[in-house]
Amino acid sequence: MSNGSNQPRPSKNERREAAREKARALREEQKKRERRNKVLLQGGIIVAVVAIAALIGTLIFNNIKPAGPGPQNMASDGIVFVGEGGTITPVETPGIPAGGDPTPTKQDDSGEVANIVTYIDYLCPYCGQFETTNREAIQTMVEEGAATLEVHPIAILTNRSAGTQYSLRAANAAACVADLSPEQFLAYNDLLFENQPEEGSTGLSNDDLKKLAEQAEVGSLSKVQKCIDDVQFKSWVQDATTRALNGPLPNTEVEAVKGTPTVLVNGKQYSGSLDDPTEFQAFVTQAASQSFTSSTPTPTPTPAPAQ
Repeated sequence: MSNGSNQPRPSKNERREAAREKARALREEQKKRERRNKVLLQGGIIVAVVAIAALIGTLIFNNIKPAGPGPQNMASDGIVFVGEGGTITPVETPGIPAGGDPTPTKQDDSGEVANIVTYIDYLCPYCGQFETTNREAIQTMVEEGAATLEVHPIAILTNRSAGTQYSLRAANAAACVADLSPEQFLAYNDLLFENQPEEGSTGLSNDDLKKLAEQAEVGSLSKVQKCIDDVQFKSWVQDATTRALNGPLPNTEVEAVKGTPTVLVNGKQYSGSLDDPTEFQAFVTQAASQSFTSSTPTPTPTPAPAQ
């Protein structure tokens, strides 16, 4: 009696053929696996390429998309304020059309009003010094109708905030307020300088800029905040900065902005102390009186009566 199988033992040739068949099956399986992996890999690469292309396309679109119009109430690249009876009022204007040029402000040439024009960068510490020292006196002069004020936010220190472009973002935020809530522009301008970051720091975040807008009680707050997040007036800020740096500056013989703050009174550039309010007020008085003298015609002598 046998304990083994009744099946005959495979011959050597049969065993060899079975091994070959098994090897063939393994090779086929391997080929199928490689083809499957190749398809998956190619699909993954295609998806990645599409995603990268979409990202690149978005970046290119954001960088080359046509510039929109500038902010309303800044047709001259600056926002103008006039006053009477203790009230300061922004002068309403349309925005600069896309690809258009600014319209110089027609200044009061009566010789009785000081036309004060400032070019400022919200990261510039000297601008902060000048604003802190003189803003109260300037606003009082405007309230009383003794002066007009034209503020030009520019961004010459965009690369001085650890890569966050704070200078540009702050100028854009100011433009957003000028566009949507011009009555609160001066309040927002003051808050930007009261909370001015140090040059070389990351500056304020967009959330910080939005909170300051809320603190300034701007109207259309949600729209202003969206404008800040979208950096809606980025192209305008860049163009206005280029125009200020290249010149010519309107209503003055000063060719261009060489640094900030650049302060003009009736076309004459102030170069005095940034922390002495009496010196600036004396300059305003002198510039206004000189304008009055130059605008007053020389009296024609009365002919002597005939003898």
